[in-house]
Amino acid sequence: MNTKTLTRIAMIAAVYTVVSLVLTPFTYGSVQVRIAEALTMLPLIYAPSIWGVTLGCFLTNLIGAMMATNPTGFLDAIIGTLATFLAAYGTYYFREKKLKNIPLLSILCPIVLNFIFVGAELAYLFNPENLMVGFLIQGTSVAIGEAISVILGYVLMEPMKKLIQ
Repeated sequence: MNTKTLTRIAMIAAVYTVVSLVLTPFTYGSVQVRIAEALTMLPLIYAPSIWGVTLGCFLTNLIGAMMATNPTGFLDAIIGTLATFLAAYGTYYFREKKLKNIPLLSILCPIVLNFIFVGAELAYLFNPENLMVGFLIQGTSVAIGEAISVILGYVLMEPMKKLIQ
């Protein structure tokens, strides 16, 4: 990787982290709209952004755990980051599969993967007595917030193309 690519990856990670931390009340927990997850749409136009989004998510979750603002603690630095990595990779992987010129599978990847991974994490931590019900409730809540972020990210793709290029 060249210096320009590494710099862009670092900038994407920094933007993800700063946006998440500035909007901390909306970033963590069962009811969340992590606006920085809009960046999971960047792999549609710039493959190395997968690493920037992943690093930004890791830093956000790690800092949140250290500051005790992330109720899931350090576990989220692993599970949440894995979900974001897979979501960003899925966004890239499915970018050419379009329905009426919309990369629907790419858009759905972050929503579905966060539903599964973060929903399971939250259910395990906060609803251990009834995991399946907890998973469905927590996962749905996370998926709704993720859908808001992803739609925002998709809408902002045109302006982001100009910034990346």
